[in-house]
Amino acid sequence: MRGPSACTELERRLVGDAPLRVSTAMPSSISKRLDRDILRLALPALGALAADPLVSMVDTVFVGRLGVVPLAALGVNTAIFALAFVVFNFLAYGTTPMVARAVGRGDRTAAGDVVMQALLLAALVGAGATILLEVLAVPIVTLMGAGPDLREPALEYLRIRALAGAAVLFVTAGHGAFRGYQDTRTPLLVTLGLNVVNLVLDPLFIFVLGWGLKGAALATLVAQWFGALWFLLLLLRTRREELGIVPRLPRLAEIRPFLRVGGELALRTLALIGTLTLATAIATRVGTVQVAAHQVGTQVWLLLAMIVDSLAVAAQAMVAGFRGAGDAAMARRASNRLLGWGLASGLLLGGIFYLLAPLLPRAFTNDPEVLAAVAGIFPFVVAMQPLNAIVFVWDGVFMGAEQFRFLAVQMALAAACAALVLLLVLPMGWGLAGVWWGIVALMVVRALTLGLRYRDARLLSIHP
Repeated sequence: MRGPSACTELERRLVGDAPLRVSTAMPSSISKRLDRDILRLALPALGALAADPLVSMVDTVFVGRLGVVPLAALGVNTAIFALAFVVFNFLAYGTTPMVARAVGRGDRTAAGDVVMQALLLAALVGAGATILLEVLAVPIVTLMGAGPDLREPALEYLRIRALAGAAVLFVTAGHGAFRGYQDTRTPLLVTLGLNVVNLVLDPLFIFVLGWGLKGAALATLVAQWFGALWFLLLLLRTRREELGIVPRLPRLAEIRPFLRVGGELALRTLALIGTLTLATAIATRVGTVQVAAHQVGTQVWLLLAMIVDSLAVAAQAMVAGFRGAGDAAMARRASNRLLGWGLASGLLLGGIFYLLAPLLPRAFTNDPEVLAAVAGIFPFVVAMQPLNAIVFVWDGVFMGAEQFRFLAVQMALAAACAALVLLLVLPMGWGLAGVWWGIVALMVVRALTLGLRYRDARLLSIHP
């Protein structure tokens, strides 16, 4: 048991062994300390974020061996679950800065209260999402544009995977809580464990037991609940005293501020995932081969996005921590440093995947038509990486500054611009390339709006 001393250690992680102030330290020493903190937070977060989409990627690799129709059905479901559950990622994005700000000002009791609020919301929202997906399964699949050949396998996968609703959100809340405590190693361990379970069960259920696409859904269901129970055990039993968590049912008045933040972040995420879901729906209507290729391209694109997003995780925790400690100048300096890291990472990743372009798609499918379609969109995946990196780091900075309402508004504007392009794809005959130009429009508008707001010197100021 590590009571108050653990809190002191957490505070040292936020602001160093001595307070970091621009006016009392040389810029080079500040930069070195920031770099150390960025690496300490971002490297484990990188592993967790890169491993997180591997559940869907592993499913895609194994299901791709079953044929084009199961792969396309999986692609439809990936988009559905992204919209159904990722829209509630406020349980991570809202929890991290709120916990980090409380720890930064030395109030671990408040940090523990935020964690309990997040877990309660995860239970309620997860149960509600499962019920809605089960009841509305048929209209949801129909709305996604699945034809007769895709409808039955897509429905079978959806109804099984939906049972992991609460588990997915417990995992999301667990990530947000530990990031706020400046601990990105624990989420990495849980994520790796979850993926190992899925990796072992996928071939067993799909091929050995002969359950096909249904087996992939069952493997994911078991893996998600494994991760959820692990997080709950850590937060509510083995590490609760260290983290200042008192297991209790939060009152409604305590949850209201979290609900406000959650509503703003949910609107932001709904706009983002809604755009990606619309892109998949348009690709589905272009053709079965095209939506299968879009599934491969999207999975690679999201993997690269999650890798760079590790810097956004560091930005959330560091910016919120410095603001909680009352140091707006260090919050700005850390933000600038993280943006530099983001640009360098985006350029590096774009170059690596440019070299791997002839090989990587073959990990997902051997179908020559699908491979040809993937080759047509892979340049989009590669070229967008530097832009993606800057946008994701800015997202982390703005979340650390708790600018949630602005993020919702700017994302809605970007989504509207992207939707305009996507809705022209079919009537203009632009094909799958047109779908990806819509995604480019989304990221360009996001970069412009975030960049303009970041220039405001008051952005990271501390308000009483």
